[in-house]
Amino acid sequence: MFIAISLLVSYLIGAINFSFLYGKLVRGIDIREHGSGNAGATNTLRVLGKGPGIMVLVLDVLKGVAAVAVGDWAASPQQGWVPVACGLLAIVGHNWPVYFGFRGGKGVATTIGAMAMLAFVPTLIACAIAVAAIAISRFVSLGSLLIVLALPVLLLIMHRPPEIFWASVVLCLFVFIRHRSNIVKLWNGKENKLGAKKRQSS
Repeated sequence: MFIAISLLVSYLIGAINFSFLYGKLVRGIDIREHGSGNAGATNTLRVLGKGPGIMVLVLDVLKGVAAVAVGDWAASPQQGWVPVACGLLAIVGHNWPVYFGFRGGKGVATTIGAMAMLAFVPTLIACAIAVAAIAISRFVSLGSLLIVLALPVLLLIMHRPPEIFWASVVLCLFVFIRHRSNIVKLWNGKENKLGAKKRQSS
């Protein structure tokens, strides 16, 4: 019973979309109707500014942290799959939130929070790779893709539990599917760079 509740709570935590809420409550706009149309930290940064963007990023990371913590609380030490499933469900909630018509973000920040709880060192290294890539290229989407590409490799190299590895593979698929338009723009040289004027990108 506790496990079922933890899974549901994790989804509902993930489904709280801080980008949408900040836009609506503070600025009176639906963030999904501006910029790239994505309800996430990067679009918040571009549409609403640096402060709101950083705030949304931190809160989205904390959703992943909170969901895995809920799973840790509900599960016994032998049920290592439960925190992993809770982290996955928080990301599903972020991407497809029941509160907001199942139109959410792309899940990268929440992925970072969940994976940091499950495998801190591999996630830290993956984030460092992404930050370096963003600093050099100024493509946030490229950094996002590199995080989820690097994680399964790092988890294998560092011999982390199989349930965490397979979760990272699923998350990689999630992020690539959600970034498919960005991938096309990167390939065609039309993706917006961080700090550039908006060009309907994410």
